[in-house]
Amino acid sequence: MAENDQSGSENGSMAADEQIAPQLRVITQYIKDMSFENPGAPQSLTPQSEAPKIGVNVDVGVRGLSETDFEVEIKLSVEANAADTPIFIVELTYAGICRLENIPQESMQAVLLIECPRMIFPFARRIVADATRDGGFPPLMIDPIDFALLYRQQMSEAQSTVGNA
Repeated sequence: MAENDQSGSENGSMAADEQIAPQLRVITQYIKDMSFENPGAPQSLTPQSEAPKIGVNVDVGVRGLSETDFEVEIKLSVEANAADTPIFIVELTYAGICRLENIPQESMQAVLLIECPRMIFPFARRIVADATRDGGFPPLMIDPIDFALLYRQQMSEAQSTVGNA
């Protein structure tokens, strides 16, 4: 009987630990805005003598919806150029509603700007690949993005701005 009492109290403490365990869930994901431009079609669809130069810009934004729910947006801008002539341009704003529970306040910003974008990025990447393929080009598979590095750069820029003010 003593063993049952011990295991019962252990299970009780485990249940308490689970209640305070940090949780991050993506509730929903969606395209907020999307644009695909093929300004030189149909000439741009013929094979080029040189590979186009592709530039990718990434921005992450967060908007609070409630105490636990946040809209996290990834803005991707992709431009392919050959000889300074645009081949295609893709702009995508992809968002997800992330629910954060029991996350320490000092970690919230990092979780929202690193972990949430990391979870929804593969879906945005697929949308860009499908758009370029459907536009008549080979699918553009954007390399994985280091959201932790972007976060550190953003924090560094913010500190240097405050230091210069």
